[in-house]
Amino acid sequence: MNILILGSGGREHTIAWKLNQSKKLSKLFVAPGNAGTAAIAKNIPIGVNDFQAIKEVVITEQIHMVVVGPEDPLVNGVHDFFLNDIDLKNIPVIGPQKAAATLEGSKDFAKEFMMRHNIPTAAYKSFTADTLAEGQAFLETLKAPYVLKADGLAAGKGVLILQDLEEAKKELASMLVDSKFGDASTTVVIEEFLDGIELSVFVLTDGKNFKVLPTAKDYKRIGEGDTGLNTGGMGAISPVPFASEGFMSKIHNQIVKPTVEGLAKDNLPYKGFIFIGLIKVDNEPKVIEYNVRLGDPETEVVLPRLQNDLVEVFEAVGNQTLDAIDIKIDERTATTVMTVSGGYPEAYEKGKEITGLDAVDGSIVFHAGTKLDGNKVVTNGGRVMAVTSFGANFKEALAQSYKNVEKLHFDKINYRKDLGFDL
Repeated sequence: MNILILGSGGREHTIAWKLNQSKKLSKLFVAPGNAGTAAIAKNIPIGVNDFQAIKEVVITEQIHMVVVGPEDPLVNGVHDFFLNDIDLKNIPVIGPQKAAATLEGSKDFAKEFMMRHNIPTAAYKSFTADTLAEGQAFLETLKAPYVLKADGLAAGKGVLILQDLEEAKKELASMLVDSKFGDASTTVVIEEFLDGIELSVFVLTDGKNFKVLPTAKDYKRIGEGDTGLNTGGMGAISPVPFASEGFMSKIHNQIVKPTVEGLAKDNLPYKGFIFIGLIKVDNEPKVIEYNVRLGDPETEVVLPRLQNDLVEVFEAVGNQTLDAIDIKIDERTATTVMTVSGGYPEAYEKGKEITGLDAVDGSIVFHAGTKLDGNKVVTNGGRVMAVTSFGANFKEALAQSYKNVEKLHFDKINYRKDLGFDL
């Protein structure tokens, strides 16, 4: 099969690395890709939302399947574009159709979905600029901390958790009236704060059947001890040590099953990954958010543990025969440490040469924000590369990742040195 992956981050490099192990793969293409995917696939310099250009590549390169990495093209309807085009409609797309992708595209839609299907989540209300005064009054009924979420996509940065009531009121006005997050914050969801420990569960569904993939926990904040600004993720661990069999069975029965059944009941066609962001509160799981694709950097620890042929798994998703696949998981723990550009998640410079890649031993390096400059690999984003390792437990795996991170060099390299501190 010839397969096209859309995206350019660590998640897409990991998907490419995993697909590359399949005997069923003929040619692999990544659009636009990065320096890591360039080594194992053919990069095509087009944007993930340029559907017309994607169509041309699919036809020219005789692509048999498209795997969508990021949320943007899914929320913008890339799957529907294929289904509505006579030349493309028989090509399987791994990723939900536009209506179902609204689960990530709108926090308000996701909360309504959870309420409708009795899926445990935090209590909430939604507000717009017209109901700002009501929103500020609602904040007064809550206890600190106050959680404000931009309804739309804000590149992972649209969630504020604030301790001070007056600051929360001011930020609500800034989001709704001053468009702090652009169109993403024309509606803002105010939520009760849930106190607990977070984890993510990954589900793959063909629209009828589903398989639960390994759990993972990522670390979002830039600073040690989970301090500082939110990032796209500074590292991840899989499996999550505290996700016992009993707890997983609650997740399966109270959350995963009602989610997949709810999608079918609501006529939201879904073939692809469901990322369920959860929090464990007093040994009960509650949903924080849905993403309609694999998480990043969780992909860098979840897919390396999958022992199946990923092309076969994706074929089963396309054919709705996922029930016939027996998912096999490596029992070892996988960890990944993300190296980032100095200044990230605020302003940072690109184009810094990366050295030491050839010295890495016993870990897998997944490129995120990198590109080729002649024969040099240079930085091209905030999150630069993730170093993934296996171990008997998370401490052993992390020790291996850190040993290899120390071999990588670029100007102002930064990474969290305390991953797993809360486990």
